[in-house]
Amino acid sequence: MGAVLASVGLCVGIGSVAAPSAHAATNCAPDSDGIRWYCNNVSGAPVYGTIGNNHLYPDPSRVVGYMYSNPSWFYCKLDGQAWVGGPHPTRWLMTVADNGQLGFMKDTAISSETNPVRNC
Repeated sequence: MGAVLASVGLCVGIGSVAAPSAHAATNCAPDSDGIRWYCNNVSGAPVYGTIGNNHLYPDPSRVVGYMYSNPSWFYCKLDGQAWVGGPHPTRWLMTVADNGQLGFMKDTAISSETNPVRNC
């Protein structure tokens, strides 16, 4: 009887290991010229403006538009910016909102793995 319980416990443990994880996300993929990277994202995610005239600093207090398309394209990624949480807690990705405004989307609004996207 003890061997049966041990076998059941082992099966239950193995079953929990097989559950999908956040690391199972598909990678963002470049277009044919490598300038734009396509990533799966949350539809309706806000796109944030930049601080001053420097296009390399996202302004987390100023929404300039929204991204309703999915997947969407991104130019590049920036690390070391304002805290957003998630697996890349200070990462933002440069894009153009659906209204044509240049800005940044928080990495937490993107379900694809953004590591392959080129740095800004």
